[in-house]
Amino acid sequence: MVAEIVSIGTELLMGQIANTDAQFISGRLPDIGIYVNYHTVVGDNRERIIECVQNALKRADIVITTGGLGPTNDDITRETISEIVGKPLVCDSQCILDIEAFFKSHNRVMTPNNKKQACFPEGSIIVRNANGTAPGCIVEHENKTIIMLPGPPNELRPMFVDSIMPYLAQKGGQKLKSVYLRIFGIGESAMEDCIEDLVVKQDNPTIAPYASVGQVTLRITARYSEEGEAERLMQPVIDEIKKRLGDTIYSTQNEELYQVVCDLLLKSNTTISLAESCTGGLISAALTDYPGISEVFKGGFNTYSNEMKMDILGVSKETLTRFGAVSEQCALEMAKGALTKAKSDIALSVTGIAGPGGGSSEKPVGLVYIALVTAHQSRVIKLNLWGERSRIRTNAVLHALDMIRRYLSGLE
Repeated sequence: MVAEIVSIGTELLMGQIANTDAQFISGRLPDIGIYVNYHTVVGDNRERIIECVQNALKRADIVITTGGLGPTNDDITRETISEIVGKPLVCDSQCILDIEAFFKSHNRVMTPNNKKQACFPEGSIIVRNANGTAPGCIVEHENKTIIMLPGPPNELRPMFVDSIMPYLAQKGGQKLKSVYLRIFGIGESAMEDCIEDLVVKQDNPTIAPYASVGQVTLRITARYSEEGEAERLMQPVIDEIKKRLGDTIYSTQNEELYQVVCDLLLKSNTTISLAESCTGGLISAALTDYPGISEVFKGGFNTYSNEMKMDILGVSKETLTRFGAVSEQCALEMAKGALTKAKSDIALSVTGIAGPGGGSSEKPVGLVYIALVTAHQSRVIKLNLWGERSRIRTNAVLHALDMIRRYLSGLE
């Protein structure tokens, strides 16, 4: 089965918002044996929407539209789909009651134009929306399926998972299952060199690498028909990759590095504090994105200036004068100061030159020191990162998180 996603909204074309709906849907359809061949984005224009949907119906068995189901005049997805399938719009009485109840529960007045959100092509299967006012619907038309979903991700995602996936699972043929290996500490080219022979001879399962700033993800995907078959096909390949890449693989569950680190901190009941300079609180922000981390995260010191490093963390003036703020010595004193101030089990510090200015021949842009200390030991790593400012800061955060991961896991 082939699907196409038609994302409707002028705001998408203008770059005002990212098209995360299409990404979300495309990431889940393969699990039920449905392949996405095209993504189309179109503005709120009747003629262009009709053209895009009609083209999609020629290429795909299933067309999923996102957006354009609101109450305003430029929300015209229902009307255009109604015209395409040749079925009149019919208002659903239960949908009207649902919309009225939503407004009442939020202490808001429902304006008359909201009633249009309850109207769909005759014979549609209504998809309830528990998180907003715009229901979705499924329209079967000439052996094709058209699915209309609202644009807001917090509304679309639960509707898609709870209602659309079970419906489409009955249509899918051979199923797909994927496992994602998340990797840090080895570049994409070096990683591919390690597993090149596995990639060359791949068939079922397949191996696909994806690179992002500082990280690589390997997706191992198996086609299967019977329960348990996917695991039997994938496990030998996964085991061989893990053997070759070793502890650079930080997750086999498609987790972010910060999630792995937070999980290790909580499971080991290890308290941590941070002292950040060039990362400006980014590490603290990553950790505090994890629910429940307050049990072990004591806090962070965002000491950007030399004065703050001295006054808050106790970095000596002599160290700053002799070695500078971007130095192994300063990083160690920052970490030790955080450890003392927060009374944590471990402390980590980061200091560096993120650029674009501030570098020199002795200390170029991208030079970063990260220190991790406990009451009994300390370690500092020196990094020579490259790229523009945000890339250097992102990589510094990843190296810092990986340093914590390795300490908690007993790795070098």
